[in-house]
Amino acid sequence: MQAVNRIPSAPRPANVRYNDWRQVALPSPEEFRPALPVSLIMPCHQTPGAVLARTLAALERQTYPRDLFELVIVDDGSDPPLEMPRSPLNLRMVRQERRGCGIARARNAGAQAAAHGILLFLDGDCLAEAGWMAAHARWHHVLSDVLTLGFRAHVSVEDIDPETIRHRPGALQDLFAGRPIDPPRIEGCLQAINDAAPHAGDLFDFIVGNAGIAREFFQAVGGMQESFDRWGLEDVEFAYRAQVKGGLLAPVRTAFCWHQGRYSEGREAKRRDRLFQLGKAAHLIPHPRYRAVAPGRIYQVPQHVVALEAGRCPVEQVAAAVENILADREHDLVVRIEIEAGEDARTWLRNQFGPDPRVRIAPSLPALDEFPAAPFHLRLPASIRANNLVHRLRGCLGSAAYASSRLPDGTHLWIARAWALHRARRAGGSPADFGDAREVAPAKLRLKAAAPRDATGLAPWRQRLRQRLRRILLNPPPPPPPPTPSAGTL
Repeated sequence: MQAVNRIPSAPRPANVRYNDWRQVALPSPEEFRPALPVSLIMPCHQTPGAVLARTLAALERQTYPRDLFELVIVDDGSDPPLEMPRSPLNLRMVRQERRGCGIARARNAGAQAAAHGILLFLDGDCLAEAGWMAAHARWHHVLSDVLTLGFRAHVSVEDIDPETIRHRPGALQDLFAGRPIDPPRIEGCLQAINDAAPHAGDLFDFIVGNAGIAREFFQAVGGMQESFDRWGLEDVEFAYRAQVKGGLLAPVRTAFCWHQGRYSEGREAKRRDRLFQLGKAAHLIPHPRYRAVAPGRIYQVPQHVVALEAGRCPVEQVAAAVENILADREHDLVVRIEIEAGEDARTWLRNQFGPDPRVRIAPSLPALDEFPAAPFHLRLPASIRANNLVHRLRGCLGSAAYASSRLPDGTHLWIARAWALHRARRAGGSPADFGDAREVAPAKLRLKAAAPRDATGLAPWRQRLRQRLRRILLNPPPPPPPPTPSAGTL
């Protein structure tokens, strides 16, 4: 029977619940017929010739049609520069100056130079199994916003020459049989969650320089963060942003490669570099694994973004709502005041909160565009007040994608996970279409009537105290009369 290519005319956004990659209808490996061209981006720095020769020999055995892929080698400031290797592959080389460990910049440079719409990333010291490229590309023929996570093991191969790899009769796994290896870290994660993981939120942590993504989605995520200038975590931070952007993170076992060298080689230098990177990662990855939960810190990417619907509320009431949110138990947040009042009201609010980096006044960008990597977004009206409202809504959300509450007067407030908002924007529908939605009873939020305030923004008891002090200062009591002389003093 002739195989049928069950691939849509063009890749579409993921339309699944949570991160459940099992819901995607893929053609089987036997049915898959490659049709889209691929750009393979390979950063290199001081890569020994023998190492690169073995890497290229493995790529020559790919089952993906050779006329459908190019290899872009990015030389990250090698000294002397890497020589253009001789290879039957469609190969180009891009060079950049060395400014620390430039692997993030190298991947961005490779993506910019790429000629095709599917980007695959592989480190220059990794040997890809023959079906590696097809295993990644099969997903990108179907979905436009998937980040495929390949698997990688570590093995010593110094005694193996490129010709042996090029002309091997079977898989690399057979060639390395009996050798000590460091298995893929992601295997332990998948075994722990029984390969299901519809709610798995930690897969971003298992990207290992072996990944695939559509170029348009790579650009939408923002590319690699080039401020990472030491070894490690630049790909983890990118995968985190791709996940929060609503991308589907799909682990692909058959996209397997072998790192030339055991993980223990250079471990101390890697550990030292990772310690330097962790401080940077804490600002960019709002996840408990990378960020402390103790209060008092302000981070570059907040965990919660609160859009405060101020409308035409009096500025005193808006100020009270902002102060209440800033005092919330969920301290890792920013407040965006969306107000329709005139310039006088905005000036008044700027004088109150302008220097506070946690407050934005009448922002021009939508919250999802200003803070695309913040994992939780909320919309609250300025007309209500409750202690720890953000904390309560976060608790009501639980593991769901969306939670909302509608008050008796019609007021509506909600909290949503950013990935669900981004996916709904891209694929159509609402956040509730991509995960569980919960209705929150108003009683759970412990709402209070907004306290009236005067033009100074003071609560009633402070107003009364202020008025009393003013009366004392402006109308001091008369001095006591002089004492009357007694008979004994005359």
